[in-house]
Amino acid sequence: MSIVEIFRLAVNALRTNKLRSFLTMLGVAIGVFSVIGVMTALNVISGSIESGLSFLGSNIFQFAKYPTINTNDSEEKFANRRDISLEQARTFSRLMEGQANAICFKVFSGGKPVSYGREKKQGNTIAGTNEYFLVANSYALGYGRNISAEDVDLGRNVAVVGADIRKKLFPNETPLNKVIKVNERPYQIIGVFAEKGSSFGQSQDDMVIVPITRFFFDFGSANRTVNIAIQSTSQATYNQTLDKAIGAMRVARGLKLGSENDFEIYSNDTLVSAFGQIAGTVKIGAFVVSVIALLAAGIGIMNIMLVSVTERTREIGLRKAIGARRDDIVRQFLLEAIVLSELGGLAGILSGVVGGNGIALLFDMSMVFPWGWAITGLVVCSVIGIGFGFYPAWKAASLHPIEALRFE
Repeated sequence: MSIVEIFRLAVNALRTNKLRSFLTMLGVAIGVFSVIGVMTALNVISGSIESGLSFLGSNIFQFAKYPTINTNDSEEKFANRRDISLEQARTFSRLMEGQANAICFKVFSGGKPVSYGREKKQGNTIAGTNEYFLVANSYALGYGRNISAEDVDLGRNVAVVGADIRKKLFPNETPLNKVIKVNERPYQIIGVFAEKGSSFGQSQDDMVIVPITRFFFDFGSANRTVNIAIQSTSQATYNQTLDKAIGAMRVARGLKLGSENDFEIYSNDTLVSAFGQIAGTVKIGAFVVSVIALLAAGIGIMNIMLVSVTERTREIGLRKAIGARRDDIVRQFLLEAIVLSELGGLAGILSGVVGGNGIALLFDMSMVFPWGWAITGLVVCSVIGIGFGFYPAWKAASLHPIEALRFE
């Protein structure tokens, strides 16, 4: 009997018991969905790592009170640390004079309104910083000028605004030299950032930067910590600059010899590495869940096929009586089990890809199709079909034709 004929018989047998076949395939689909959905989502996020987590510029590391990604320690440990004050940041800068290409101070406050006349834009991020913000945060100036060291020293009420703010408040005119209100504080616009886009669904063009001295004057310094970003002169001097910066930061913080650092150190590489650790843990969890689900689905396939063999005992006896070989019976029932498993696997892969790419649509990321995991899923489904369908197929092929024809 040809493979086409065996396949046709298998499909007809499955169509005869639609509900039973559907429920069996559903079990396989759930198992495959659990792993494909998670892997697709992780691939989507991984594809946005460079733009999403690499918010620091080239050859840059940063000191901060809190870690960007915390995987081990309690939040209380970091909350109990002293804030990094502007005075400490300035002491650090003096100690590092001539040792780095750029040293950026920055402190953030989110959710602030920005208004001009009757127009108002809510939910903006305000950053108090110095002249090195663009270098340290991979922003570019569209037009106008950047904050200068003199602006910081004199505490001028000037600001550089993002593209979203310019579009909302000044759709038909230049914003340069216009006075806006940031949380009801007046600032003169001296420059506009080039459009940067969004990351993880969060716009990066709703930023307003002002001199850090003015920021503290207008918004207060209590319970605020300064982040310090340092750019080495080149990649070759990166490690040397990092070592010197750690020593300078410890001096600025007044730490004694032998005491541990009370600040965090991170760079683009450490952020990517931290995300990789989290993603690895999630992958293991998804794999364990999918193995359990697929094992349960495989047992379901075996059970359904055994029931099918019992129900079709007379059919098997009749086929063997008119010349069907043992191998034909085995192939028929094995193929039924494989078709059940593969159809469930395909449904799980498609739903997993759609579900995983829902993250991409939600956070405005690029969609992906995990070809490697999809192929692996189909192979695993074939193994499940063969592994759990072999015994029912062998049992069907072992029936004696005379005894099978007597079966009621």
